[in-house]
This record gives sequence, C-alpha cells and structure tokens, in this order.
Amino acid sequence: MRIIFYLLSIIIANVVTAAFAPLQLGMFIVPMGTLLIGSTFIFRDLVQNKYGRAKTYLFIFIALILSGIVSFILGDTVWIVMASAISFVISETADTEIYTRLKLPIAWRVLYSGIVGGCLDSVIFVVIGLSPIGANVLPWEAIPAAILGQIIVKTVIQMFGALIYNRVRVINRKPLISE
Repeated sequence: MRIIFYLLSIIIANVVTAAFAPLQLGMFIVPMGTLLIGSTFIFRDLVQNKYGRAKTYLFIFIALILSGIVSFILGDTVWIVMASAISFVISETADTEIYTRLKLPIAWRVLYSGIVGGCLDSVIFVVIGLSPIGANVLPWEAIPAAILGQIIVKTVIQMFGALIYNRVRVINRKPLISE
C-alpha cells in the first residue's frame, strides 16, 4: 500500500495542479497540487522504511516516468514537464539521502528530510518551470512569493505528517519522539 500511496500522490498532484487554478494566499501563489506534493515525501519515507534505500530509488524512477506520462497527457508544456522532472529527481534524492543519514527518531527524519526536499522542489520547479527562464507563466517579481508559498505549504504538511506518524507509533506503543 505504501508504494501505491506514493505513486498515486504524485499522479494526483499532477492532475490537481492541471485541473485547478493556484491558490492566492495573500502574496503567496500555491498550485493546488502542492498540497499533495508535501505528502509524497512522507510516503517516500514510508516506502524506504519498508523496502530500503536501493529499492526506493527504483520506485522514484517509476514515479518519475508516471509523472512525465501524466504531465504529457495533461498537455503540460515541455518546460513544465522538464522542470517537474528535474525538481522531482533532485528533491526526492535529497529527501532519500538525508532521511538515510539522519540518526534521529523516524518522525524527525520524516520532518527534516521532507522540508529540505520540499524546499528544493519548490525553488527548482518555480525557477525552471514557471519563471521567464522556462514557461514564462510568472514574472520575476512573483517568483519569490511562488517559491515561499510552496515552501510554507509543504513544510506545514511535513509537520502534520511527522506528528501523525509519531502519534500512530505512540498509540502502537512504539514512540519515535522522546516525551
């Protein structure tokens, strides 16, 4: 189920981003799919817990292919597909490697690796895909707000994910964060 949730969260994030206009939260611009992208890092961590780092890279590759196919079917521009692929590979790799190397309870590893992955994903995707360098969807003045908006949303999702994950483990008598 972990693998299915991981792959589905990526596919659904692409579909939701294409189907709905971005949220305008004050000065921040947040694509609707961002709400799901934050969860992909959590699901990837759960996949790594069960299957290990080497197999996780196989699932990241499968997710990358599926994401590209879905983006193509949805009619995304080449710049958007390319930005998505580059940001995905870099952010998922960073998340995987940070998660692997941190010697902390799992909930903290989920939080910290996801925040770094989410920040990288946001910066790379917005600059390559949405800025005048790429698809020219946003002017340069809007780029910082777009990046920051995505980082905030992804960080909040990572925090909730880590708290929920920890709570489930505590309920199951396997605490991850010292009380």
